[in-house]
Amino acid sequence: MKDICCIGHITLDKIITPDHEFEQNGGTSFYFAYGMNQLPPKVSFQLVTAMAGKDMKAVDDMRRAGIDVICHQSRETVFFENKYGHNQNNRTQKVRAKADPFTVSQLQGLEARVFHLGTLLADDFSPEAVKYLSERGRVSIDVQGYLREVRGEDVFAIDWRDKLAVLKHTDILKLNKHEMEVVTGLTNPREVARQIADWGVREVVITLGSYGSLIYADGHYYEIPAYTPRQAVDATGCGDTYSTGYLYCRAQGMNYLESGKFAAAMCTLKLEHSGPFDGSIDDIQRLVEAG
Repeated sequence: MKDICCIGHITLDKIITPDHEFEQNGGTSFYFAYGMNQLPPKVSFQLVTAMAGKDMKAVDDMRRAGIDVICHQSRETVFFENKYGHNQNNRTQKVRAKADPFTVSQLQGLEARVFHLGTLLADDFSPEAVKYLSERGRVSIDVQGYLREVRGEDVFAIDWRDKLAVLKHTDILKLNKHEMEVVTGLTNPREVARQIADWGVREVVITLGSYGSLIYADGHYYEIPAYTPRQAVDATGCGDTYSTGYLYCRAQGMNYLESGKFAAAMCTLKLEHSGPFDGSIDDIQRLVEAG
C-alpha cells in the first residue's frame, strides 16, 4: 500500500520561450515523480506511466534515481510543443503524437491511499477508470488534460464532457484560472470552488499564477499567497509541482493552509529553472518562513 500513486503519461516536450528553445521530458507524472523524489521519504510513492519502447530511457533514468515506476507499453509517446510568451502564465500548445489511454486492466492490482491522475489529453482516463480507482482509494485529479481536444496537431480548450460522471468519484481537484472558467462558466474563484464542491469534490484547489491560490474544503476558504521568484525561467510543470507539494503535505495530515503554502513555495522554486523541482525541503521551508 503506497501513500500516493501518480498515474499519467511521461511526455516528450519541446519548450519555446522568447529566449530559449529546447527539448526535455515532461508531463504531470514526470514533474510529480521527480518532485516527490527530492522530498524526505515520509510519504511512500509509486508512478504508473506508459511510453513507446523507443523512449524508455526516461523511465530507466527515473529508476536509477530511485523512483518506483510501473511502465506500460504504448504505441506512441505523448509529444507536446509548449510555446510561452513573456508572460509565463500564458502558453500555446501543439500535440505532435498521442499515447494510448489508460485502461482499467492496467490499473488492477494498484494499492494506494491517494491516486493522483495527471491528465494530459481528454481521453487519458475514462469515467470507468476513475470509478475503479475511487473504490480503492481517494482520487486526486489535475483537470488540465480533460479540457484539451486535439484537432490535427492543435490543442483547443473544450468543456469537460464527462465532468459530472468523473467528479462524483473525485476527492481532490486542481485547476487554474482558465480551467475553472471552462469547467464552470464562472469567473469568481470562490463561486467556482462552491460549484465544484456541490458536484461532489471534497477539496478544490485553484491556482491563480502570480495572484496565489485558493483552497476550498470543509466549507471554508484558505487564501494561499504567491511567493516571488528570483527569476521566472520556465513555468512548465509548475502546476504539477504544486500538486506534488500539496499532496505530500496532506498525506502527512498537515492542514489545508500549511499544505497550500508549502505547495506554493515549492512551485515558485521550480519556476526559477527549467526541468523538475530540484531543491530540498529546507529550501521550501525557508521560502515559506520568509513570506
